[in-house]
Amino acid sequence: MNTTFFNGKAYAVDNQGFLADHEQWDETFAYGIAPELNIAGGLNENHWKVIHFIRDRFQETGECPLVYEACRQIGATSKKMKELFPSGYLRGACRLAGITYANRRVNYYGEESSITLHKSPNDKGQQKSAGKIYATDVFGFLVDHRQWDEDFAAHRIAEMGVKGGYSKEHWKIIDSLRKSYEETNIVPSVFKCCEDNDISLEKLESLFPSGYHRGAVKASGLRVKKSE
Repeated sequence: MNTTFFNGKAYAVDNQGFLADHEQWDETFAYGIAPELNIAGGLNENHWKVIHFIRDRFQETGECPLVYEACRQIGATSKKMKELFPSGYLRGACRLAGITYANRRVNYYGEESSITLHKSPNDKGQQKSAGKIYATDVFGFLVDHRQWDEDFAAHRIAEMGVKGGYSKEHWKIIDSLRKSYEETNIVPSVFKCCEDNDISLEKLESLFPSGYHRGAVKASGLRVKKSE
């Protein structure tokens, strides 16, 4: 845990700069970290619409809202959101708002567990993952991306309730994310994912309705790490 100071006030943050306690947030925190996020000209009305939407929705539901919801709230496309938050939705807008997908009413961030897959739904009828145990964090993200296999992805997609199961379009996104991570060791932002695959946020939502990080990134066996 680290401490950062803005206008004489101390804020506890993790190694990525996310606020450790969402209740400690105030607008001074957002103003303070904005320069780190390559936001030219400082925070404007549209930035604040997104920031306050994230915080208000969290207060209502106890969940960090999906990027799809935030875009609809201000009528923004992926391109427009990237202009507002060039570092990404999670690592930009949510960080400014002092909330992440890891926040709940109780913060379980960093705990680990394990899941066992007993039957593989892959289209070849094989059962490579029968009885295999995957180490995951409390949100179901794979702790070690090298443990990933297609069966893990297929089960994660099935859990999302995607009608018809996984498709070539799902695998295109997953392959793209894993390739990008192998090259950069960084999980690409949702906006970069859309650009790399030439798709809209609406299309991405139809493929991964549970969210980008909680859907596509999780199915790819990746997660945003504290050390990233």
